[in-house]
Amino acid sequence: MGETIFTFSYPENSGFGSSEIHFHSGSPDLGGLFSAESDHPRLFVSDTTIASLPSMKDFIGSFVPEKNDSENLDTRIRGNDILLILGPGEKFKTLESVTQIDVAALAHNFNRNCEFVGIGGGVICDMTAFAASIYKRGVDVSFVPTTLLAMVDASVGGKSGCDIKGFKNMIGSFWPAKKLHVWSDFVLSLPENEFISGLGEALKTALLFSPEMWRTLAENSESVLSRDSALLQNIIEECVKAKALVVEEDFRERGKRSFLNLGHTFGHALESVAGLGTITHGEAVVWGIGRSLDLAANLSLCKKDYADGTKKVLAMYGYDMNASPKILSGFNGDTSRALIDAMKKDKKNLSSAIRVVMQKGLCDTVVQEVSDKEIEAVLR
Repeated sequence: MGETIFTFSYPENSGFGSSEIHFHSGSPDLGGLFSAESDHPRLFVSDTTIASLPSMKDFIGSFVPEKNDSENLDTRIRGNDILLILGPGEKFKTLESVTQIDVAALAHNFNRNCEFVGIGGGVICDMTAFAASIYKRGVDVSFVPTTLLAMVDASVGGKSGCDIKGFKNMIGSFWPAKKLHVWSDFVLSLPENEFISGLGEALKTALLFSPEMWRTLAENSESVLSRDSALLQNIIEECVKAKALVVEEDFRERGKRSFLNLGHTFGHALESVAGLGTITHGEAVVWGIGRSLDLAANLSLCKKDYADGTKKVLAMYGYDMNASPKILSGFNGDTSRALIDAMKKDKKNLSSAIRVVMQKGLCDTVVQEVSDKEIEAVLR
C-alpha cells in the first residue's frame, strides 16, 4: 500500500498546530491503519451507509456490539476503542446527533486524552469535529473521508458544525483534524449522486485556484465521469492541497478563504428551500456558481463569454444551469422570493445586504454585496 504525506500549518494565533494529510493508494484498509493497539482511547464515528461498505467489513467486524438501552445508541466496543454508528445523510446532521457522539464518549469515561475519528462524508466529518470541539472543552479529531465531497472540501480546513431549523451549518466551530487519511478508491463505490456532488466542489476549486485542473476537467469529462482512478486521485490531491494552502493563509476566513464560498450563498439557499437532503450539496453549489456567473456578467464584472463558457462546461457534467432550478419546479409560491429570503440568513452576510462570491475570470475572484433586485434578475 503506497502512501504520501502532505502537512500544512495554521497561523500562530489560531491556537492550532498543523494537520497531516495521508494519501493512501489501493483499497481502503482501516483495520491495518487503526489496529486495536493504541496508547489512548478512540471514538470512531460513522453511519449505517458507510458501515455497510465491503471495504469496511473487517474493520466493523472487529468491534463487538454492546447493549446500551439507557442511551439508545448503536455502539460497539474493541478494547479501549468505541464505534458509534449514526443515521446517514443530511437529515441526521443535527444537534441531537452531535450530542449522541459526546454522550457515547462520556458513557465510556473518555478523558481529554481521547481521540474522535470521523469515518464518512461531510456530514460525519462536520459533526464529529464539532462534538470533539465541545467535549470537555476540546479533544483531538481525525478523519477518514469516504466521499469525494469530504475528500476535496469538508474534511479540510477545520470548519465543523450541524444544521438547525432547516438552515445549513448555523452552529459550529473551527476545529481542524490532526490527521486525515484519504483513500481515493472510496470514490469508486459512491452512488452516482454522491459522486456528482463531490465533483461539484472539485470544479469549484479548479475555477478558484487551478487553471490546469480546470483545463483537465473541461477536456476530460468522459474519463472523469467514468471515474478513472488515476485521474481522480490527481484531482483529489490537487484539490486538497489547494484548499489547505488557502486555509494556511486565512484560517478564520477574513479574506481569501471566503472565495471558497463561490456558489454557496445561492446553493445553501436552494438546499434550504428545497428541503435539506432533497438536492445534494455539490449540485446546489454548482447551480449557485451558474447564478453567480450570470450575476457577475450583469454587473459587468466578467465578460458574458466567460460566464457562458464556464456554464457550458458545468452543464456538460449534468448540472442544472437554469435560472429557476428544476428541483423547485413544483414549489408552491414565489421561488425567487423564497431563495432571496433564505440567502439573507446566510452566515457570511455582514449587513442586511447579501454578500456573493463572483468571478471576473478564471482564478480572478471577488466578494461583493448585491441588492435583492440584482439577485432576482438571475433567478428568473
